[in-house]
Amino acid sequence: QQHLHMCLLCLIALAILSYFVHQRPSWVTDYKGEAGGFSQAQTSKPPLYIVVVCCGQRVQETLVMIKSAILFNYDEEYLKFLIFTEDGQGDEFTEKLTDWRDIKPFTFDFEILPLKFPTHNEIEWKNLFKPCAAQRLFLPSLLTNVDSLLYVDTDILFLSPISDIWRFFKKFNETQISALTPEHENENIGWYNRFARHPFYGRLGVNSGVMLMNLTRMRDMKWEQHILAIHKEYKLRIIWGDQDIINILFYFHPDKLYIMPCEYNYRPDHCMYMSICNMSHAGVKVIHGNRGYFHSDRQLLFKSIYESMENYQLGYNANTQFLMPLHAALKMQSVNESSCGKISNEVLKVANTVLSNRYREE
Repeated sequence: QQHLHMCLLCLIALAILSYFVHQRPSWVTDYKGEAGGFSQAQTSKPPLYIVVVCCGQRVQETLVMIKSAILFNYDEEYLKFLIFTEDGQGDEFTEKLTDWRDIKPFTFDFEILPLKFPTHNEIEWKNLFKPCAAQRLFLPSLLTNVDSLLYVDTDILFLSPISDIWRFFKKFNETQISALTPEHENENIGWYNRFARHPFYGRLGVNSGVMLMNLTRMRDMKWEQHILAIHKEYKLRIIWGDQDIINILFYFHPDKLYIMPCEYNYRPDHCMYMSICNMSHAGVKVIHGNRGYFHSDRQLLFKSIYESMENYQLGYNANTQFLMPLHAALKMQSVNESSCGKISNEVLKVANTVLSNRYREE
């Protein structure tokens, strides 16, 4: 009888174990462009996908970018960050983003994804221009369940809600598949019109650091077939890697590109010689510290904004812990005397409205 009792207990234990092995919670999925660390149903909002590719010493810069998106998520959209990165870097992202998700529950989630390039010339694609930068060219086939996304370089900071730039999707006509900003605003200092040895979009080309992508339409137009053909024909003539390839594609298909205003990809080139970005009354929306300007003393406006965002601890009062220190930093003589320092007020316009109102009573 004792032996029969033991057998019965073993069978019950096996049944319980089998249940937990085979009945995984609904949020534990392989990546299909949907669930992550919590149920989307709890948010009642569709995800806004933000994609970034991080290789080399860019983890901290990427985390600061993500922090800025979370901080300015005034409308409390459900943000889904898809991070393509090298082996060995995922743990650092997971640790920090899990902490932030606990602080800001039900407003964002994340997914760490492996790099993947065409197998027949994987090394060439991986090292095109900057390590892994070309990964974005293959997103339509890698994220087959995602309709639309915002791709950003790691050296981007949001100074406005994601919902602001996302509204451009609704402005697409029936042919447009992507939105970008111009590379330059002035022909006298433009790069493409003076130096490019290949076709490029429009008069001055486009910058690819901030890119809205309708993946469904890209798949329909066989985007990646075009990309591979362009690379094969022009690879000895391109300098800026994936950005040049994108410029060539939209030279041949200009009807498929929507142009966003320069304040959605504001760079040092817009202010280092003279102010050439005619911004709307709303000021800078997305700032891009390309060519290392977030970490350089060449134009301290960019470094001051980055360091203020880096030093801010998510969950604390953004008015007193981010906005006020940033105001103080931008009033420094070294910033004011620089060319880009003259647009300090434009940088703060959205922040003054969004953050000071939201956190005033905390």
